[in-house]
Amino acid sequence: MSALGMIELCDRRYALPARKTVVFCVDGCAPEYLEAALEDGLMPRLAGTLAAGGLFVRGRGQIPSFTNPNNVSIVTGQPTRVHGISGNTYLDTASGEEVPMNDPRFLRVPTLFERMEQAGVKTLCITAKDKLRALLGACREGGPRPISLSAERAHEQAIPELGIASIPGVVGRENPSIYDWDISHYAMEMGLALHERVGARLLYVSLTDYVQHKEPPRGPMSDRFYARFDALYGAYLDAGFVCGVTADHGMNDKTAADGSPNVRYLEDALREAGLPGLRVLLPITDPYIVHHGALGSYATVYVDAAAGGGARDRAAEVLARLPGIELVLPREDAARRFALPPDRIGDLVVLGDRSTVLGKSAAYHDLSAVRRGLRSHGGLHEAEVPILVSHPPRPEVRARLLGEGAASAPASAARGQASELSNADIFDVVLNGLATAAA
Repeated sequence: MSALGMIELCDRRYALPARKTVVFCVDGCAPEYLEAALEDGLMPRLAGTLAAGGLFVRGRGQIPSFTNPNNVSIVTGQPTRVHGISGNTYLDTASGEEVPMNDPRFLRVPTLFERMEQAGVKTLCITAKDKLRALLGACREGGPRPISLSAERAHEQAIPELGIASIPGVVGRENPSIYDWDISHYAMEMGLALHERVGARLLYVSLTDYVQHKEPPRGPMSDRFYARFDALYGAYLDAGFVCGVTADHGMNDKTAADGSPNVRYLEDALREAGLPGLRVLLPITDPYIVHHGALGSYATVYVDAAAGGGARDRAAEVLARLPGIELVLPREDAARRFALPPDRIGDLVVLGDRSTVLGKSAAYHDLSAVRRGLRSHGGLHEAEVPILVSHPPRPEVRARLLGEGAASAPASAARGQASELSNADIFDVVLNGLATAAA
């Protein structure tokens, strides 16, 4: 499984960490959040690492731009087609049930942490949202299991085999609510407090996007969030970590002129067009619908055989005519274009534009928590993500990542530059590409 200090996972090889390494997934963090906070002087520790040669570019995430698919791409280095997690929820066509994709049985490949544990590298995964805990701690192939904890349920968790009876006791404070602006920082604090106790050399800390759903860059809570993130980022640097930062997806305003959600109800539109019996699945759906009301900019449509021949094409025509619909693709085209697993998506894939979300029917959704000022994600316009590393890449790696001439250009010139990197590349960069990784 490992040779000459490397492990293999799917089509990638990763160096074993030569020093303590952490990757943060800042949920919902469009690059604009970091750029505004840096410009406003709210992130001095991050600014310092960039001035010293660290890397900050704009990369891409996976479609659909939802939490589960992208977190799993980050920790497997693979697109959705390979790892199999097609959304936060998928339709089990055998049972007809909509099933949360939180269980490791949905994974089609191991994670980086499982392979690192097999190679003798102790790992620690911490997620703000408990829904990711089992996926991050999956152990498909046997052997040592990665430690995986959540800030949301930290008060119920312990590591008795290491003498840790209380996670909050080690952190030094109780965990906040999952709808508290500070829950993400608590996840970061857990990593700082626990990594030495468990002997972890490789960490992954995945945050939650409550703040980003509520406020744009430069909102007062947003500013407070990123200032606190920066302080904890600095604490990791002071503890000797190499740090990588990326996001699972971005975030955009999705409101109509009157401030209500700018939503297109797909089942209602199909029914009004004389196409009943078609089923719309909203893969954004998860346990945290207070964030978004189950409204995102990506949906799939299942066409029952009873609907008759040509129903898929007629449905595509109806949906494509709706205002705010950016793309309607048949399954095979969507799977090819977005590297999706064709057996876990519908007959049609529908994407809303930058300001539009997609729903089932007006009667289906409880929008009491998002009546005004909805911010959400899922489509193409939320797929741009930051790719950031705290230490300088090797010159040849920097040139490969940023193009010819990058090796000799000032480090600051790369800030905000577009890159072909995706969030699935972040562990490759921090483990394989840094000049100081062996320091």
